[in-house]
Amino acid sequence: MFTVCALYHFTRFPDHTALQAPLLDLCRDNHVTGTLLLAAEGINGTIAGPKAGIDAVLAHIRALPGCADLEWKLSTAAERPFARMKVRLKREIVTMGQPDVDPKARVGHYVDPQDWNALIRSPDVAVIDTRNDYEIAIGTFEGAVDPETATFREFPAWWEANKDRFHNKRIAMFCTGGIRCEKSTNYLLGQGVEDVYHLKGGILKYLEEVPAEDSSWQGECFVFDGRVSVGHGLTEGPHVLCHACRRPILPEDRARPEYEHGVSCHLCADETSDEDKARFRERQKQIALAHERGERHLHADEADHPLER
Repeated sequence: MFTVCALYHFTRFPDHTALQAPLLDLCRDNHVTGTLLLAAEGINGTIAGPKAGIDAVLAHIRALPGCADLEWKLSTAAERPFARMKVRLKREIVTMGQPDVDPKARVGHYVDPQDWNALIRSPDVAVIDTRNDYEIAIGTFEGAVDPETATFREFPAWWEANKDRFHNKRIAMFCTGGIRCEKSTNYLLGQGVEDVYHLKGGILKYLEEVPAEDSSWQGECFVFDGRVSVGHGLTEGPHVLCHACRRPILPEDRARPEYEHGVSCHLCADETSDEDKARFRERQKQIALAHERGERHLHADEADHPLER
């Protein structure tokens, strides 16, 4: 079993670029794979590897400036969920495109998983899912509003267009691990919304702590690693990826006529041209040839795992 660790922390790094190489070397030395994002505002990512390796990486991150109170969530995977390790430099660790948003200044009220059901079932509370449309498609909380956004960057415009729907409502928001809500709650507070709440630890913490029989969660939770989805107890879900559009699909969807491995599925078959499909077929051919040679193709990771959006 591999230990999977999802983490994020907002802090002001004096020079985040200087942190990249030592962190990458440490991960590789400890057989840890995945993706970590570094920006001036903090760190975010998901990594996997042996438990001792994850512990070493967490100890290193907690020793970074302002990261002593780092929080993380652990789960397991039967197979290695990432093929390689990447430490990327970014402008934001989660992209909202709002330079005035500062989670270090102020965020909404944290709500523990065991108190979440009572809050979202209150008649004066509007529940908003801050994730992307393809994530929401496979699972969300009962009664949650779907903004139908393709990226988190679209959330401010959606709020501006829909804010009148939530007049005199308390707002409760949630996301996969909590990071988007750090920014979305700060944003709403800046827009004059007074009562803003968010699920502490995100969906992952809720699924870990709240028994299925008491749950308000419906479906599976999309995750950005090789497991694709998880359910209650963070057990691996049934979904697989379409290697063309990188959306989650069910195993039986591969029997649909629109499905061609690495080329299309029923969700994207009408979204790409014949030229696109021909390019995808060539990519899959080269990946298969590299596999036969015992090599890993340059674009195999892109085919195997979803884009970070």
